[in-house]
Amino acid sequence: MGINKLLFTRIDNSALIVFRVFFGFLITCEAWGALITGWVRRILVAPDFTFNFIGFDFLQTFPGPGPQMYAWFGLMGIFGVMVMLGFKYRVAIVGYAIMWSTVYFMQKTAYNNHYYLLMLLLWIMAILPAHRSFSLDARFRESVRDISMPRWVTLFIILQLWIVYTYASIAKIYPDWLDATVPEILMRGKKDYWLVGAVLQQKWTHWVIAYVGILFDGLIIPALLWKKTRKWAFFISIFFHLFNSFVFQIGIFPYMSLAFTVFFFEPKTIHRIFLKRWKPYYENTGNEVVVPKYKGALLAVFAVYFIFQIGLPLRQHFISDNVLWSEEGHRLSWRMMLRSKSGTVKFTIEDKVTGKRTPLDHKEYLTKNQQRNIRSKPDVIWQFAQHIKRLRAAQGEDVAIYVRCRVRINGRRSKLLIDPKVDIASVSWQWFEHNSWVLDSEDYLNDKPFFPNVGSLEKQEDLRDSTRVRPPLR
Repeated sequence: MGINKLLFTRIDNSALIVFRVFFGFLITCEAWGALITGWVRRILVAPDFTFNFIGFDFLQTFPGPGPQMYAWFGLMGIFGVMVMLGFKYRVAIVGYAIMWSTVYFMQKTAYNNHYYLLMLLLWIMAILPAHRSFSLDARFRESVRDISMPRWVTLFIILQLWIVYTYASIAKIYPDWLDATVPEILMRGKKDYWLVGAVLQQKWTHWVIAYVGILFDGLIIPALLWKKTRKWAFFISIFFHLFNSFVFQIGIFPYMSLAFTVFFFEPKTIHRIFLKRWKPYYENTGNEVVVPKYKGALLAVFAVYFIFQIGLPLRQHFISDNVLWSEEGHRLSWRMMLRSKSGTVKFTIEDKVTGKRTPLDHKEYLTKNQQRNIRSKPDVIWQFAQHIKRLRAAQGEDVAIYVRCRVRINGRRSKLLIDPKVDIASVSWQWFEHNSWVLDSEDYLNDKPFFPNVGSLEKQEDLRDSTRVRPPLR
């Protein structure tokens, strides 16, 4: 099959149209749900400043705190409704994409891979002809109407999903996941869940979660592509994603993942279930190949995009030390729910003129959510030090800031993360290499968990200091 026939054959567009309706509904829920649940207040309004992605400091002052942010998300919800209805689709989807991207890069203390995926999908949907049928745009503008689309649309989305799921599967292949330690830790906070709380504490449950997670992520896309396994894969997907929604409460992502399955089914199936009054494209026209004039530019953009998508998660392997320890290369890499990490952090500020050192209480500057992040993430610690340095500079002071931070990963005893002798406020952030002031993990991750019952690090530190006897592992 030639490249033209593979990418530019016209196919029925019902999958894209149905997905647009689901997608519009879900992004509406995401925007207005963030207002209703208080997420906007906690993450964007309550903080005096946000931990933006490094390099996006200008977002500290845009679009502004308080009422502006509430209006920001209110407008995003309106754009979501417009996407769902296919009304002024391009304006709505581009508007939502810009606004969500702004929020995404503005804060990272509420970071998860699902928000990153949503940002990518918004920009992908912005270039797709998702409004050409079953939409208000198509109803009132004849020039918009079409019941077909080029095949590359489906291939693009499937390849993007394949990358996400494959990296998610590969990331789980490490000792703490393979021996079910991480699933066990993750389930400990679910013991009070209605009906299933006790089941989630069983060891066999942890083993099932560990290996079903690897197999599902690694095989679900091929299983959906193969007609003989498609229905079974679909029903397994329903159980898998509803389980994740109930147990982990991760917002719209499980339902968006289910919505993606429309791209794997035959058009006649989609029409029979969702679009009974619309005739499929194949009943009207043959396999028409329409090669656009901008083919070269389109292929170049696709190549660059997917090289970036495949390459970005690999950067962790080119940075010394383990990503579980240093966090360098963790974000934008589809590393989902892979570890339990906690820590303690203490800041000391030194007046460079007098040499006087005083402790700095970071809790006076940060919200509860921000405090949880600063205990174990080097980039957040570095940004906070820069923030304090700027505040003191505005008062005419030149200061150095030293940090003592201990972290514990997956139940192990704690270990010093940051070099306490380095002035964190005076060092620059290294984008593509290991930051030398983050101490090496050495063989820390090769040790078995020291404390099988994971509690607060402060309590565990008290226990470690009060006894020299190593308790037996279960």
